[in-house]
Amino acid sequence: MIGSYLGEFAALAAALAWAVASLLFRRAGTSVPPLVLNLYKGLLAAVVLSAVLLLGPGFPQGIATGDWAILLASGAIGIGIGDTAFFAALNRLGERRTVLMAETLAPPMAAGLAIFVLAEFLGPLALVGIALTLGGVAWVTIEETPTSQTTSPRNRAAGVALGVLAALCQAVGGVLSRLVLVETEAGPLASAVVRITGGVAMLLIWMPAVGQAYLPGALCAWRPWRVILPATLLGTVLGIFLQQTAFAHTEAGIAQTLLATSSLFILPLVMLRGERVSLRAIVGAALAVIGIALFFAVE
Repeated sequence: MIGSYLGEFAALAAALAWAVASLLFRRAGTSVPPLVLNLYKGLLAAVVLSAVLLLGPGFPQGIATGDWAILLASGAIGIGIGDTAFFAALNRLGERRTVLMAETLAPPMAAGLAIFVLAEFLGPLALVGIALTLGGVAWVTIEETPTSQTTSPRNRAAGVALGVLAALCQAVGGVLSRLVLVETEAGPLASAVVRITGGVAMLLIWMPAVGQAYLPGALCAWRPWRVILPATLLGTVLGIFLQQTAFAHTEAGIAQTLLATSSLFILPLVMLRGERVSLRAIVGAALAVIGIALFFAVE
């Protein structure tokens, strides 16, 4: 049974991995700034995935320099800026809202961008799906919770803006990446390594520009690494591998829909931690995922 539905199981596993990693990254974010957290997450993932690439299929040949440049730009935007915004939103909104915004807003945003970049147009059912997704996200985001009541309106608004920025950067990075993958033989593993490299390069330039030290005192202790290491291996390394496995073994629409269930997996995880989850949050997250399903039903 697993063999027959390998892509579907891989997508669900990736969604679960991202949900768990979000909880871990939130813990690390209490002592490590988002830029620093993103940098070391990227460095660790680049080393592991590069080793897998070199020991396995090797680096593909015959890819134009311009295509590699597009992938680097994709990583600089989607990983360098997008993941930093995601980590900053985690600190302000918590895991539930941040994961919901990032994972369910990115696909419709990517589809809108694809109209202009890839000439991929939307049908009526896709538009209904986008409306459901936006409605579900908005309904959950404006809900008053114990966490939101202890957060200033300004800080909460900043968190929402950062969550939307994370989704937008993820969408831009995804469209640029797809532009190369559909036109070349770059392959998912090599393209992932190049994208992560682009993200790390962006962070290495960004950090000194804003006065952020590459190695703050918080990282000189072992404690934050006990969270950063498993979160990176689970959410970035394993998550990317499972994501690419899903796209290789099932239709893109099914894979995207199942990957979006990360926003549902986060709910029982925070409940296990003792956080109360309202019926409104469950319904809103479910509506967002149903919207993604409708959005890709046309494929």
